[in-house]
Amino acid sequence: MLAEAVGGWLSNSLALLADAGHMLTDVAALALTMAAIWFGTRPATARKTFGFYRLEILAAFVNGIALVLLSLWVIYQAVSRWRSPPEINGISLTAIAAGGLLVNVVAAGLLHTRHKDDLNMRGAWLHVMSDLVGSIAAIAAGAMILVFGWFWADPLCSILISLIIIFSAWRLIMESVNVLLEGTPAHISLGDVEATILQTDGVSGVHDLHVWTISSGLHALSAHISHGPSIGQTELLASVRERLNSGFGIEHLTIQMETLDHKSEAIYVCTTGTKCFVRAQGR
Repeated sequence: MLAEAVGGWLSNSLALLADAGHMLTDVAALALTMAAIWFGTRPATARKTFGFYRLEILAAFVNGIALVLLSLWVIYQAVSRWRSPPEINGISLTAIAAGGLLVNVVAAGLLHTRHKDDLNMRGAWLHVMSDLVGSIAAIAAGAMILVFGWFWADPLCSILISLIIIFSAWRLIMESVNVLLEGTPAHISLGDVEATILQTDGVSGVHDLHVWTISSGLHALSAHISHGPSIGQTELLASVRERLNSGFGIEHLTIQMETLDHKSEAIYVCTTGTKCFVRAQGR
């Protein structure tokens, strides 16, 4: 980051300065990611009954916002330069950008394993990948300046970098907002979940069905299930849980069992890694 900032200043390259700016946000983003992961491992309390899992989602949201704002600033600067591109040292631009590319390739490899399953890690990975693309674009701009003397290639590449980053960051923001608003996970169809429950032997109806995400990879469900009086609730619950876990990966369940006349008998709570237990009505 420091090498690109100094090199961008000396070579008068906006592409290098933009890439250095993205690396600066990487430092903040990775620090935020690490802090969120650390807080997320803290146990639940009486005031934070789900623990601090949601800090990971908040970190992803903040990272996405930071990427968009920085990209808009770079586009503004690039448009200002477009009309009268300044002279740029193509050799310095290309050499420093090549060094930045090497660093970003290593960083992206380190973060690659968990970025698909963890929204917080995906935010950090997107920061690094945006810098990697930025380094490639800066190298391309340096090559065009050296070979053809096209100084306008520098602001052009900066705009292209920023548009790619905004596209990726916007998806990250939308996914984070969906989690914060208790939205149904994108990969889960509420209709399919309802159909799966209704297909379970003994189930006669389901209502007040909700599915949401607590944190990346941790989904929860609550529902009221109606059944006939001759059906054993323990066996029925085990069957429903097996279907939901194998079909949708939902392990944290809160299910209220009701007879056909809609009189609640008991609320069953199933949490990840533990057995189900009965929460008596009114307690």
